[in-house]
Amino acid sequence: MKKSKKRKIDISVISDVHLGTFGCRATELNNYLKTIHPETLILNGDIIDIWQFNKRYFPKAHLKVIKQLLSFITSGTKVYYITGNHDEALRRFTGFTLGSFEIVNKVVLNLDGKKGWFFHGDVFDVTMQHSKWLAKLGGIGYDTLIMINTAFNWISEKLGYGRLSFSKKIKNSVKSAIKFINDFETIASDIAISEGYDYVVCGHIHQPEIKNIKNENGSTTYLNSGDWIENLTALEYNNQTWSLYEYEKDCFAKNLTSDSKTDNDKELVGFNGNNAQLFEELLVEFNINKSSK
Repeated sequence: MKKSKKRKIDISVISDVHLGTFGCRATELNNYLKTIHPETLILNGDIIDIWQFNKRYFPKAHLKVIKQLLSFITSGTKVYYITGNHDEALRRFTGFTLGSFEIVNKVVLNLDGKKGWFFHGDVFDVTMQHSKWLAKLGGIGYDTLIMINTAFNWISEKLGYGRLSFSKKIKNSVKSAIKFINDFETIASDIAISEGYDYVVCGHIHQPEIKNIKNENGSTTYLNSGDWIENLTALEYNNQTWSLYEYEKDCFAKNLTSDSKTDNDKELVGFNGNNAQLFEELLVEFNINKSSK
C-alpha cells in the first residue's frame, strides 16, 4: 500500500495509555503516532502504568510506542509528559528536561490568543486523595475486567462479531458512574472559568469529550482525550480548532497493522528482563536516533 505523508498538526493530546498492562492497545496507538507529525505532543498522564507494571509483561509493541515517542523528541517535537496517578512516581522528576522533552504536573499554553490548561485530572478524584489503597485495588479490578474483555473480544472477532466494551457499558449505565463523570467535568470547568482559561484539557476518566460548559461566571471549553484501552481516542488542535480523533474511524491507520505483522502484540514476546535493562535499551535507542539527526 502506498504510504501517505504524515498529517501535520499543531497539538496532539493522548492520555491513559497504560503501557505495561494487558488492556493497553499499543499496536493501535503506534499506528496512530505513525500517521501524525505534531508540533507539540502532550502526554496527559497514565502513559506508563507504574502501579500495575510487571517486568514479565512488557511486549515489544509497548516498547515500540516508547521508541516512537522518543523519535518525536529527537525530531524536534515539543513533548510534555504530564504526570497522572498511575505514573505518579514520575512526579519526583517534575521539571526534568531533556532536549524538547519535559516532565510536568500541568501545562498552560497560549493557543492563538486563548489560554489552554492541561492536566491529568486525578486531583479531583476523592478516592485518590483519601483512599489510595482503594483506588489501587480498583485499578487491579479494572485491569482484570479488561483482560476478560480482551479474551471475549478475541473470540467474538473470530466468530465474525464486533467488539464490546464491558467497562464502557457499565460506566454508561450505572448512575453513580455517570454522576462521577458529570461532577468531574463540572469541577474542572468551574475552576477553569474562575481562572480565566478558555480551554481545560484532562484525561483520567477515560471519557472522550469536547463541549462548552457555562456557569454564572462565564464559559469554557472542556476537553478530555479519552484513553487507549477502550475508546482509542486523542485530541488534536489545528488551524485554531479542536477535534476528537477516533482510531476506529481512521481507515488508513487501521490498515497499517496488516502491512506489518511485527507490530501485533500476538506476534511478539513479552519483555523478560529487569527495569534497568528496559530503560537502558530505551536510552540506547534515544542516542541512536539523536546521533542520526
